[in-house]
Amino acid sequence: MLIERQAVRAILLTPQREILLLRIHPPGASEHFWITPGGGIEPGETIEEGLRRELGEELGLTEFEIGPLVWRRQHTFDWAEERISQYERYYIVNTKRFEPKMRDAVEAKTLDRFKWWPADELAKSNERLTPLSLAEIVRHYLTNGAPQKALDTETLVD
Repeated sequence: MLIERQAVRAILLTPQREILLLRIHPPGASEHFWITPGGGIEPGETIEEGLRRELGEELGLTEFEIGPLVWRRQHTFDWAEERISQYERYYIVNTKRFEPKMRDAVEAKTLDRFKWWPADELAKSNERLTPLSLAEIVRHYLTNGAPQKALDTETLVD
């Protein structure tokens, strides 16, 4: 059975051009990968409410302003024993560097570690980043600012 859900993610960006990522090891997966913080929007939540809840749970971050929408994708993947089709929106969140603290006990089970990545190192990394185009999304934003036209939606099926 396919579960469909809406999700929101943050690309946390410091004035020093660092991006905060979480390395996770999904249930049943053979390897880990890096993701931006965020997750599913609960029934009745707005995008902003969902992002605020997710960043509070995953990072302990409660004070921030949501910046521009910079990426959208439709991602279908397996998680544990479920097949999920997730429509994701990625927003820039400008922040000072801080020490993240995972507060969600369920998500803590898949978290390997946090890392602040220099933005210019994303494209050079041999690590698996998701979305796969994260380095390009960040580079485009840092070079050109927020998108000025409606964004296409990347479609990815694992």
